[in-house]
Amino acid sequence: MGKTLDVARDRAFDQTKTVLPAEVARGTYMQNAPSLQALKLMHLMIGTAGGRMADEVQHQIRLSDIRKIDGMRNHDRASLTPLFGELAAVVLTHDDPEKMVVTIGGLLDEAKIDYRDEAGGDLLVSWWFRRTFRSMAAESNHWAILDRQTVFHLGSKYSVLLFQHISSLVKLDRIEAKTFTVPELRAVLGVTAGKLDRFANLKAWALSPAIAEINQLSRLTLTATPNKIGRTVASVTIGWKVKNDPTPAKRELQGHSAGRKARRDGSAEAVAVAFPITGGIAYSERWLDIKQTAGCNADNQKIASDFRRFLADRGIARDALNIEQLFEDFCRKIGKI
Repeated sequence: MGKTLDVARDRAFDQTKTVLPAEVARGTYMQNAPSLQALKLMHLMIGTAGGRMADEVQHQIRLSDIRKIDGMRNHDRASLTPLFGELAAVVLTHDDPEKMVVTIGGLLDEAKIDYRDEAGGDLLVSWWFRRTFRSMAAESNHWAILDRQTVFHLGSKYSVLLFQHISSLVKLDRIEAKTFTVPELRAVLGVTAGKLDRFANLKAWALSPAIAEINQLSRLTLTATPNKIGRTVASVTIGWKVKNDPTPAKRELQGHSAGRKARRDGSAEAVAVAFPITGGIAYSERWLDIKQTAGCNADNQKIASDFRRFLADRGIARDALNIEQLFEDFCRKIGKI
């Protein structure tokens, strides 16, 4: 039995971290890489299974628990069904040079969505991992410990796949960089054949945005250095360092996603966000967007007044660090009228 399961068992009660077998974290083993939402669901499934991920057992989670997670709050039966279809199509390939055996299999054996309680607003989701994944997890001696909050806040599958791959390498002794050929890098990022064929496009639309987002939201700082043969980029060296001060990343995770890209790109003014001191939000694109995201259709003037009263009753400042998240949660509780 490998060490990965021991680590997963030791962290069974740590809901902030997910222990991922390195063989899965290093996406070169994964074909048919799923979408962003399916990847987040995969991380949640593996994190829920924990030290039992290698067991031939049924794992379960309720929709109400899925909806507690930032970035997965709006799921229902209709949205979860195709995500499980994507995960069922994932192909895992593992080449063991010592045994001289290549194993090809899958991640998901079967999933069920029990919607007998759907009228009450909840579902029961259950699944079984396939033998290939279970064997890979059981024999794994290398793992990635990923901060769940970071994974669930990342905004593209390129970011998630790169983050989990590099996270599996971070604690290797005296290694702070890895060189990927361009085909290897495409595999790690899950870029399908026929897309982003030119390196300039791969860099502009996948690699650079992923690195910028990881640097903004995680404990890591990544760099990418192209290596050319003549005028052609033949490989890319990705380096990483663990931040001495992760406070800015934690602050960004606690804030609302609205404006995050602008802050990352440096196009947003570095000023504190504050809820309006008076009046409604009818002419504020920022607060209207947050209200709409929460699925709330209450009167703009009334909800602004009610939210200011909510803040005053609890002694919370209008420019609190998490003011946008507080407003979204407040709007979500009110919902549709």
